[in-house]
Amino acid sequence: MTEETGRLTRADGVELAWKRQVGQGPTMVFLPGFKSDMEGSKAVFLASWAEACGQAMLRLDYSGHGVSGGRFEDGTIGLWTQDALSVIDAMTEGPLLLVGSSMGGWIGLNIALARPARVIAYVGIAAAPDFTETLIWNTMPEAARAELMETGVVYAPSDYGAPMPITRALIEDGRQHLLMGAEIPLSCPVRLLQGQRDGDVPWETAVALADRIAGEDVQVTLIKDGDHRLSRPADLALLLDVVEALLPV
Repeated sequence: MTEETGRLTRADGVELAWKRQVGQGPTMVFLPGFKSDMEGSKAVFLASWAEACGQAMLRLDYSGHGVSGGRFEDGTIGLWTQDALSVIDAMTEGPLLLVGSSMGGWIGLNIALARPARVIAYVGIAAAPDFTETLIWNTMPEAARAELMETGVVYAPSDYGAPMPITRALIEDGRQHLLMGAEIPLSCPVRLLQGQRDGDVPWETAVALADRIAGEDVQVTLIKDGDHRLSRPADLALLLDVVEALLPV
């Protein structure tokens, strides 16, 4: 089998790119991170495995990411969550196994809460719920906050390329989707993979997230020498072990 490639058009005309492997369920859905896309190493690794063993899988680009349409600066957590939901609802049926990386971990939690009857398991890789508030706004100097509120955008240095645009809309919309201030009503199995040398998401986030999830079947795996990407061969092998253990026999 080979992946199907397509584009879903939103009501406003923006096209959302996706790749789908038809196969045995549940459908594994990979949700990429902030300014990342469906061609990242973890997504491609899982897609290659899914193709080899006939596992159903969907990967996608949110608007403003990868080869989808739209501007990154126009995106928010709410919009990107809706992008993912739209593609998932249109391109899949039946049970889902969500795999979310960094921001994709937050979006995956939103999806699991929005489609509880369909999501049979959730895997977070350096999952970053609430990062717009805790990791951006709360660490932003007062001068940058003032500039953001006045102009609508500031540009933050990035280890992954050009400076990252941070918009006022991203911060304000993020506050409508914060999860870590209360119990998160998920009962499906949850697996959290987290590097302790992650320079972007503190490893304590994974422990705090596990504590917030209502269900009892929650496991946190800390990789002492792991970074934010968790894309080394050993990291990918661990991810596959976790995914395979969650799939029906």
